[in-house]
Amino acid sequence: MSDNAHIVIVGAGHAGGTAAALLRQYRHAGDITLIGAEPLAPYQRPPLSKAWLKGEADGDGLRLKAPEWYAENHVDLRLSQTVEFIDRTRRTVRLSDGDTLAYDRLILATGARARLLNIEGADLNGVTALRTAADAEALKAALDPDHGHVKRLVVIGGGYVGLEVAASARALGAEVAIVERENRILARVACPVLSRFFQSFHRERGVRFILDATVERLIGEEGRVAGAQLDDGSILDCDAVLIGIGAAPNDELAQAAGLDCQDGVVVDRAARTSDPAIFAIGDVTRRPMPLSDTFMRLESVPNALEQARQAVAAITGRPAPEPEIPWFWSDQYDLKLQIAGVPVGCDDMVVRGDPGMPGFALFHMAGDLIQAVEAVNAPGEFMVGRQLIGRRTPVSRERLADRATSMKTVAL
Repeated sequence: MSDNAHIVIVGAGHAGGTAAALLRQYRHAGDITLIGAEPLAPYQRPPLSKAWLKGEADGDGLRLKAPEWYAENHVDLRLSQTVEFIDRTRRTVRLSDGDTLAYDRLILATGARARLLNIEGADLNGVTALRTAADAEALKAALDPDHGHVKRLVVIGGGYVGLEVAASARALGAEVAIVERENRILARVACPVLSRFFQSFHRERGVRFILDATVERLIGEEGRVAGAQLDDGSILDCDAVLIGIGAAPNDELAQAAGLDCQDGVVVDRAARTSDPAIFAIGDVTRRPMPLSDTFMRLESVPNALEQARQAVAAITGRPAPEPEIPWFWSDQYDLKLQIAGVPVGCDDMVVRGDPGMPGFALFHMAGDLIQAVEAVNAPGEFMVGRQLIGRRTPVSRERLADRATSMKTVAL
């Protein structure tokens, strides 16, 4: 491909913004067009549920690049725009403003959207998900105490985003109730030991949990949410509701273009789709996993960055980057949870430290190999565990379980 090829990036989130920056870093000389649905240039999303809500960060601090970077590096940044159609035969995209752009290579970084809750009252003011800076700003305003009134937040869904928002809301002095349909929080993303720890930690800080329950409808007063009615008929009074029941990939554009999609755009290890001229990166993709033949959709910043590197390396003819072990983090209160690997094919779990207090790690094992590690305020266990996963290094379970034994000596 010519060094002067036009690269069009659809989606100006963390993945798309990083891809544009890497193209210039790797000395791609051709035109780059970066198209974003939001009115903001690419920014970091993880702080939205934490520092932004608590008023400790603003738009300036979250930017991936300074505003002038795009013009200085000849990146045509088109904000408040979406792509409505991809013509793969002509290699063009049609924008929401009616403009048509030709591309030599196309990168889809359209991300994911919050899953909707199809119940009465879901459209009331004060009901929001948390995917964008606008969502975070609306939630912050709803939780801002006024005239001594303590705000009350109902979180629907006990996943990581819900827990992070709950911690931030408690820091702001709000009352928080989390409603989860499963019998434990984090049921789909963490083991029971981790669920019990986080539930206990939050409960000790005033968060109320209602498990095995669903919200049947939301009750409004003068157009604003004022209560959440549960399936048992009880009502939780509230000033705001956060819907945190997961996300769905924004793969409709790819589907309409005839690309292979399976709950996300299917890509290979170079982030290439079923069309060799089109790549996809970030939350929208279903990608092959390192160390296995499985495909997964990962929603994390590290995944977005890795796939941006994969796509840009392939486009610019650079060597493919080394595969990375998937990892993820969550900050709640003074806790930092760090997870590496995927716990598939496991036959046991090794606990290192006391899982009732911060400073422990859980190792999911397949024989004498670590498949995944979940570490709470245990950065050493996380870092070494991630390395051992990637190197497929056999370990001694006995030494791994002994907190007095250095992680550097657990390998067999």
